[in-house]
Order: sequence, then C-alpha cells, then structure tokens
Amino acid sequence: MSAKFVGVILLENLEASLIFELMFICDEFRLEELVKHLENYLIQTKANWLRLKFAHVYRKVFHNDNFQELQKWSIEIATKYPEKSFDNENFTSLQKDALIPLIKSDDLQMQEVNIWNYIIHWGIAQNPDLPSDIDDWSNKNFMTLKTTLQECLPYIRYFQMSSDDIVENVQPYQQILEKNLWKDISRKFMGSNRQQITSTILPPRKILQKSPLPPRVPPKYRKPEPPQLKEPFSMIINESHAVKLLHGLISKLRHIL
Repeated sequence: MSAKFVGVILLENLEASLIFELMFICDEFRLEELVKHLENYLIQTKANWLRLKFAHVYRKVFHNDNFQELQKWSIEIATKYPEKSFDNENFTSLQKDALIPLIKSDDLQMQEVNIWNYIIHWGIAQNPDLPSDIDDWSNKNFMTLKTTLQECLPYIRYFQMSSDDIVENVQPYQQILEKNLWKDISRKFMGSNRQQITSTILPPRKILQKSPLPPRVPPKYRKPEPPQLKEPFSMIINESHAVKLLHGLISKLRHIL
C-alpha cells in the first residue's frame, strides 16, 4: 500500500476538526510538506467546516506563517463574504491584531455602518462588565470602550456613511471618537464647508463582483481527488515511517480531543 493511498484513506475517514489539529501537530514536528498537504486538503474538501469555524481557524493560523494558504483563504472569505465570518458566534473571540487587517481592507464587502456596528459589538464583548444598556454608561465606560477600540477606529470610513447611519449608530458612541473627528463628521452632515474638515477622509471600499460560495457537496463527489494529494505525504521519510507517524499522531489527537 503506497503512502499516497494510506494518506487519502486516513484523511477521508477523519473529521475536519481532527485534520485541522493534526496539521498543527505536524507543524510542531516540522513536517512542512505534510503540513502543506493537510492545509490544501482542508481548503479543497472541508471549506464548509472552515467557514463555519472561521473565527477559530483564522485566530489559530493568523500568527503562524507556516499556514500562509489558510491565512490568504481566511482573509479572502472574510472580505468577500463577511456575513459568513462576522456573523459567526466566535467573531468576538478574534484577537485585535487579527481583526484589524479585515476592517482595514479596501475590499471588505460590507456597508460601512455594519462594519461600525460589528466593531462596537466586538469591543463591548471584550469588556463584559460594561452595562448592557448604553443609557446607563458613565464617562469611564465610554473611555474603556475607546481604549479597547483605539487601534480599530481609524479604519472606519465615517464619511462614507449616510446621515441616518451616523445619527442612529455612531452618535450614541460619539464619546469614543476624538473630538475633532466628531466635529468634522457633524460638519459634513450638516452641509458645512468641506474645506473646514481636517480629518482624513478615507475613500469608499471597492465593490467587487461576488462569485457564489462553493457548493456544500465535498469535491470528492464532483471531481477526482485533489491534485495536491497525488504525491506521497513526505519526500523525507519513507512509507513505513509515514504510516506509523500518521497513526501515532491521530491516536494522540483522539486522546486530546
């Protein structure tokens, strides 16, 4: 039995979550080629699971450059189909430095007011002691939220929102904005001389032609096995060692999970 065949059978019998964790264990062993195979296998055959667990996936791969394909995949999905990631129940668990590249992107396909609302939601979730009703907030509460969001707020394109969006969604939180910025926002929507505005006005985000999300049916039912899996899992270790390693790692994972 070839290492190629063993690898395909093993992966096809494993849940996506197990393959995902297996990828990290292989990374610890510095099995770079095997990591790439697992990474590509997940993207090609387990995309639905990756989207469902977007926040968890993105959080774990963001700081590890050994998973560049999953990093690219995550950012592309989040910017093109933000409703699939921002609406995820684990969205608020994203670390700030993982969130910033998403809201900074010109290609983020979401209305600006919705981006603002998600950022506010994320910031409040980081501070569970904040009162649930904003009417009960003190100046200290607003300062707490401002401190949490200070690195995110510069990437919101306030001047691309409608006046209704500003009044209904931004104004209640105006205390977290710099005073000069709020003055400029007010000037813009009161029809004042634009030349008086000194704040940076970011351009609108690009509206892209969305392609539909891939179907939920796994690729193995639509086409032959992915080309990446046609080579042995490792060019460094032999077939026998590869089989033992995979079985050992999977056994270890099952005890952990």
